[in-house]
Amino acid sequence: MEPAQLSFWIVATLVLVALAFDFLNGFHDAANSIATVVSTRVLTPYQAVLLATFFNFAALFVFQLKVATTVGRGIIDQGVVDHYVVFGALVGAITWNLITWWYGIPSSSSHALVGGLVGAAVAKAGTWALIPSGIFKTVAFILISPLLGMLFGALLMLAVSWIFLRSTPSRVDRWFRRLQLVSASLYSLGHGGNDAQKTAGIIWMLLIAAGYLGTQDPIPMWVVTACYVTIALGTAFGGWRIVKTMGQRITKLKPVGGFCAETGGALTLFLATGLGIPVSTTHTITGAIVGVGTAHNVSAVRWGVAGTIVWAWVLTIPCSAFISGIAWYFGRMAFSSAGG
Repeated sequence: MEPAQLSFWIVATLVLVALAFDFLNGFHDAANSIATVVSTRVLTPYQAVLLATFFNFAALFVFQLKVATTVGRGIIDQGVVDHYVVFGALVGAITWNLITWWYGIPSSSSHALVGGLVGAAVAKAGTWALIPSGIFKTVAFILISPLLGMLFGALLMLAVSWIFLRSTPSRVDRWFRRLQLVSASLYSLGHGGNDAQKTAGIIWMLLIAAGYLGTQDPIPMWVVTACYVTIALGTAFGGWRIVKTMGQRITKLKPVGGFCAETGGALTLFLATGLGIPVSTTHTITGAIVGVGTAHNVSAVRWGVAGTIVWAWVLTIPCSAFISGIAWYFGRMAFSSAGG
């Protein structure tokens, strides 16, 4: 096989691996979009998955590609990027996603990808390859996004409680069963808008490093479309192991609580996507659910479950970075022996 042909097939293979991560992102994080609307029994799991799938893809037509730009150019120096680094980053992120999915832990696909990029880049070139500003704002939002979700969820819950103070529980339930369809749609829109762009940024980075695009070329539309379609398909298959944890184990939810949690999470995602910050949809909705529970009663939140989830957040970047560093080493040997 000629070198040029081999180079093409290596790039094509890595694009497929990136799309596999995108699929797993939707599969793993589907629970974030549908857990509350399923747990409140407003929609069946099948109906909720169809709703989330549609709005994950619809985000293609709503958001600018600021998050993709941050991932593609703002986490690690473009000069160290090659197919070994991309391979290591994707393997690290995919492996951590599968581990946490298997154990039903709602960890962050976004931070697994960031950790993968960091680990592969450091394994290749050391810490100088990292871009501190991009990493700082991403790491900062590990704390900020759940706090914002918690704040918005709690404020919305308090506002709704005040507005519907004189309404009967049955009337409130009837209203918010309808409104939760809107809030679930908004959250799914925010989920697709932030998460699909992360994979688009990785593929963009790969195409530039492989010489198929110039450093100033925009992200090709086929890349963006493929990423949105793939994450929607991942959501369609759903991450059912995590739905129960997100929907009921943190705090018991009614339709009004589900509406406030989803709306608070959606507001946070819209803000972060507008700022170009890759955030965790898992962290965001978890914070919003905790905020809703706290607005009722601090004791309504199962803090032990929430604490376990926080530990997963803390471990995600270092664990995925460690795995990606090992994957970078073995990937370099494998590609080199293949002539890449």
